[in-house]
Amino acid sequence: MPDPTRLAAPLNALRAFEAAARHLSIKKAADEIGVTPSAVSHQLRILEDVLGVELMRRVGARLELTETGVTLSPDLTAGFARIVRAVGTLKAERKQGPLRLTMLPTFATHWLSPRLVSYPFARAGFELLIATGQAPVDLIAGVADAGVRHGKGQWPGLTAELLFEESMGLLGPPGTPSGGDAHVREAIGCANLFLSQHRRADFERWNATLPGGPIKPAAITVTDSAGLGLKAAMDGAGFTLAGLEIAQCDIAAGRLVPAFEHRVEAQAGYYLVYPPALERDRRVRNLRNWMLAAAAKGTPSGSATGFARAARMKRVQVGARHVRSTWA
Repeated sequence: MPDPTRLAAPLNALRAFEAAARHLSIKKAADEIGVTPSAVSHQLRILEDVLGVELMRRVGARLELTETGVTLSPDLTAGFARIVRAVGTLKAERKQGPLRLTMLPTFATHWLSPRLVSYPFARAGFELLIATGQAPVDLIAGVADAGVRHGKGQWPGLTAELLFEESMGLLGPPGTPSGGDAHVREAIGCANLFLSQHRRADFERWNATLPGGPIKPAAITVTDSAGLGLKAAMDGAGFTLAGLEIAQCDIAAGRLVPAFEHRVEAQAGYYLVYPPALERDRRVRNLRNWMLAAAAKGTPSGSATGFARAARMKRVQVGARHVRSTWA
């Protein structure tokens, strides 16, 4: 059974004939399509050979349609007009309305959210539609307009602009004395370590290079993202290895405390990514400028409340019960 979606003739040849038939001119058709007149003539010969009919003929200096050409031409013009309208509508929709932005939940909660107080939501061109998820969406296909991704800045077909590189450190609950003294090691020894499945190699590098020797937590719970570990540590359920830049506001506010000064580079960072076709989009430019400025500024003003007080506390407040688990 013939495939109704399969063209019986090359699309380029149909396009060349439609333009030539509408203008009754090979040269004007070539100018419209952006090719040479000889290329249009070549496509017309291909189409006539494929269909087995004559579509156009020269009568003196004039170009005329045959009866078959007269029959075919209006349907092709209507069909290409529908294509032009469909593509134009899609382009208009993509350039209007809120910017569809995707990102990891951890980034949204711990880095973006504390900084949104300074985002100019009410200004034209700054509207956002934010979606979070672990899996990256297809920006090239138009599922979203832009995204924040974690990695090394190499996503084929996308423009990637570094927001900040990441360094890893061990974070504890409020009341954890910083500096990595004996009290901290003792607390870690009877506590749970929440570790993202994506951070195992980072933890091994961090622990292997820790001054004074590696830590030995009572248990390790593996999670699908760093967000749960950060929240668990804030709630006093244990410790977590996480990006210090992501947790910057939580540290400044005293919700989390670095257990050691030791840190290792994550060998990756957070990037704003978008298709090159949207580089000149006003909404993308606005978001880019705001995010780069926010990243360069560091901790938002007002986030430091309570940090110094938490750092001065000498006792570790970690839950007495800990989840026993193994590497997943």
